[in-house]
Amino acid sequence: MSTRAAAPTRREQILNEAARLFAERGFHGVGVDEIGAAVGISGPGLYRHFAGKDAMLAELLVGISERLLTGGRLRVAEAAGGPAAVLASLIDGHIDFALDDRALITVHDRELDRLREADRKLVRQLQRQYVELWVEVVRALHPEVPQTEVRIAVHAVFGLLNSTPHLGPLGREAAESLLRRLAHGAFGALSG
Repeated sequence: MSTRAAAPTRREQILNEAARLFAERGFHGVGVDEIGAAVGISGPGLYRHFAGKDAMLAELLVGISERLLTGGRLRVAEAAGGPAAVLASLIDGHIDFALDDRALITVHDRELDRLREADRKLVRQLQRQYVELWVEVVRALHPEVPQTEVRIAVHAVFGLLNSTPHLGPLGREAAESLLRRLAHGAFGALSG
């Protein structure tokens, strides 16, 4: 059995480069020709894969929201050992996202308002479900804490974890360790 990850499809290559370029120069600062050149095809060749830049942006932001929610649900279903283990698994999963997809965090922060209204609503709906997944787990761990306070804590931890585009030259292992300690510390402070 091979442990090598499958090579990204052309569509995934296009999305990866679009995310990188949108993060570097903004959605309006990048043309389809530049995205195409980054993956070795002509700008018009992108239209075989996407209707345009708007469709790429929508797929990036809806896609990451779906991936986070699906991954979170899977971690909740598979984690053994009670709420503390489930929360640790959620934190680890979000840290992986935050370190691996820094460009998407930047794109989300800057470009969410550029989505069509239906896509923006879908992203927000998926994000609310992801937040509530965390809220349920944290409430199970800290039942004495009011739900509103738990929800604020979850949002605060997301802000902390999603700060990775600003980490600078900190290596991955050091960043993981720091983010993990900070996230657990923030949730631990709920009972203090």
